[in-house]
Amino acid sequence: MKEALINWFVVNLGGKLGKEAIIFVISMVPILELRGGLLAAGPAILDVPQMRAIPICIIGNLLPIPFILLLITKIFDWMKGTRKLKPIVDKLEAKAMSKSANIEKYEFWGLVAFVGIPLPGTGAWTGALIAALLGIRFRKAFPAIVLGVLLAAFIMTVLSYGILGAIFA
Repeated sequence: MKEALINWFVVNLGGKLGKEAIIFVISMVPILELRGGLLAAGPAILDVPQMRAIPICIIGNLLPIPFILLLITKIFDWMKGTRKLKPIVDKLEAKAMSKSANIEKYEFWGLVAFVGIPLPGTGAWTGALIAALLGIRFRKAFPAIVLGVLLAAFIMTVLSYGILGAIFA
């Protein structure tokens, strides 16, 4: 599914935006985030130089995070007041909280690991949502998410430019 989304962005934004702008947008999108941005940036797809791609993807992934941490609970509270949106919020909250055990238990380092280890259903967006729902303060949650994104950047750079780069170069 991620590959299809990445290809959709590359195909539909290609020619309209430069390669760097495409990986920036991909890195901001939930589900894809930095992981998708660096996969798209790698030699197998857009072939953006590694030292240019890494900061673009990190910034793109981190840009929405303060808004999620600071505003999502207020937005969810408003949405819960509407009959049609309440089930969506309940589902999002339940899904996020089902992944919250290690973050709740280890807080800072649990959040770093959750955001940084590229597994399905993890990442900065979900980590920020869980942190907000658990009431973890911004000044604790944001640095943990930044460290997690940096860890994910390292892992995904090795995969995108090392392993996949060797295959597609």
